Amino acid sequence: MNTAVNQIWESQTTRQFADVAASITDPRDMQAFLRDVMTEKEIIEISSRLQAAKMLGEGKRYADIIDTTKLSSRTIARISDWMQNGCGGYASALQLVGTHHTHLSPARAE
Repeated sequence: MNTAVNQIWESQTTRQFADVAASITDPRDMQAFLRDVMTEKEIIEISSRLQAAKMLGEGKRYADIIDTTKLSSRTIARISDWMQNGCGGYASALQLVGTHHTHLSPARAE
């Protein structure tokens, strides 16, 4: 990992944030936490970036990614660069996306 990129995690408060986020295992608890600490627009933006990363990993064209996510080509290019030269966060997240279903189990469905 690039030391300069990871200097953000030298702060106790940023480490605490990462630790808390990593500790939340229930999806509904995570949704509640994220909704309390982020704006609706931020949640949609981050979600769109993850979707763009997934689509890039699937070899989709930028035009298709733009149509689906409404992100700019510049943002998609940055995501692509981070996927290739970043800290591996997108790769880890995409592995999780690949192992989880997109629907709730019957026990959790409302």
